[in-house]
Amino acid sequence: MGAMSRLYAVGGLLWLSVLGCGYRFTPRSAGLPGGVSSVCAPIFRNDTSEPGLETLFTRVFRQELVRVGALGGAGSCQASVEGVVAWVNSAPTIVTEPIYEGNVAVTGPQLASYRASVGVTLRLVRDGQVLAETTVSGNEDFLPGAQGASGDVLQAEANRQAALYRLAETLMREGYDRLANNW
Repeated sequence: MGAMSRLYAVGGLLWLSVLGCGYRFTPRSAGLPGGVSSVCAPIFRNDTSEPGLETLFTRVFRQELVRVGALGGAGSCQASVEGVVAWVNSAPTIVTEPIYEGNVAVTGPQLASYRASVGVTLRLVRDGQVLAETTVSGNEDFLPGAQGASGDVLQAEANRQAALYRLAETLMREGYDRLANNW
């Protein structure tokens, strides 16, 4: 079989695979309720004492709308999604046991893990009427920091902020999916 024949064979196989693969690029869901295809997401309301969460969750939700092709521009929104960051909490989850040498404690109990928890309510609204509403919540663990018995405070806060960002991504994707499936 010559080089040209192999080239035609490979080209033919590629062409058949493109025609017969069945893939197409469409959003994950059939769309939002009420035939809504473009949505605006004004800044969420923050009912927590933590500043800036409304900005984080609004930004991540808008990224999700861009990803699914539903973010509307000024004047082209068929509906809006109103969000409320309802609660946030961080608490220790794992504390290590003290280490003893004989009857003497060499190291005391140390914090090994924290958990950040958040709850957000999303409402799809058109002309003052709620088309869909859902509440999503979740947890994300993070490390407290490496130095000393209480950990490095700056490292712990950086880890907490990263955990909140991961949580925002997960919850806003789930929130959009729930609104789209009217769940």
